[in-house]
Amino acid sequence: MPLPEGIESLLFTAREIQARVLELGQQISRDYAGKTPLLVGLLKGSFIFLSDLARALSVDAQVEFMVVSSYGNSQENSEVRILFDLPVPIQGRDLLIVEDMIDTGLTLAKVVEILSARNPRSVKVCTLLNKPSRRRVPVAIDYNGFDIPDVFVAGYGIDYAQKYRNLPYLAVTMKA
Repeated sequence: MPLPEGIESLLFTAREIQARVLELGQQISRDYAGKTPLLVGLLKGSFIFLSDLARALSVDAQVEFMVVSSYGNSQENSEVRILFDLPVPIQGRDLLIVEDMIDTGLTLAKVVEILSARNPRSVKVCTLLNKPSRRRVPVAIDYNGFDIPDVFVAGYGIDYAQKYRNLPYLAVTMKA
């Protein structure tokens, strides 16, 4: 099957993604045995990953979403705005933040800080993709799908210029 225009190469096939999501689901289920974690998806990019991950769990879980936007490009000036907040209280809850991709870590660090201030029992992070070479602030990643190089990626819920979210695989996009 030829790749769509604008896609340079395949990064992970749908089968590779599903296998890794199942592994993550098993690990999370073991770690949360006897608990009901609240999965917090950061939209838009995490929606497909979160959906598949939730179905891979063997423990009861609840799902909620947040929409956050990051402004500024430096550690000191970076501001995270919550565009859509969690509609439920999280005090005393076990949170699992589900991200599509972590690169600089700036947005995730702020989200963890904001949610931690609401006194949950625990806050852990699960990401599909991790770009360690781009990290500007340390972030703890408890569950990591794949480490990837510093490339533009799309597919499996992740867009590039509002395109390619619907691709069943992850691909490297051509630079604009």
